[in-house]
Amino acid sequence: MKFEHLIEINDPLNPLIDTVTREQLWRGLVLRAEDPKLFVPHLDECTLGERNSETSSFTRRLRYGELVIDDTVYLTPLQEVRFEVPAQGDIAQSRLTMAIEAPTEGVLWVRFTYDDGNPAAADDMGKMYEDFKKSAYQEADLDTVKIVRQMAAEGKLDASYLN
Repeated sequence: MKFEHLIEINDPLNPLIDTVTREQLWRGLVLRAEDPKLFVPHLDECTLGERNSETSSFTRRLRYGELVIDDTVYLTPLQEVRFEVPAQGDIAQSRLTMAIEAPTEGVLWVRFTYDDGNPAAADDMGKMYEDFKKSAYQEADLDTVKIVRQMAAEGKLDASYLN
């Protein structure tokens, strides 16, 4: 199943939302990769592995109860964070990309793109399950943006705070 959606970060025409800079947004998306327990409450543990400066990547081991998932995170500074999960056990190879888009001055979006490594469902039960997964992905992504906004408003994503 492949799935993508956009979440608006900044809209200069909406004075009710605080503006988040591209740098703050980037730091927040990287933080989601480096410290995912802040964003995924049911995650029990995340262990970061080696960093590879040549590929701007690092490995992680995520533990959800008995389920352990190894993945690699690739960083393209100020542009995208990509999570790649190799096939392991009952888990198919999959990918999530969080890409920052700035279509016009002052407007920021994040495009979340999922590929769970499985073909699209052909039957009604499979389609219903896919719809459920898509909804869960969207809710998790909205939560991510909410946390990033909150951290930005508190100054926790400013360069001076993180150094």
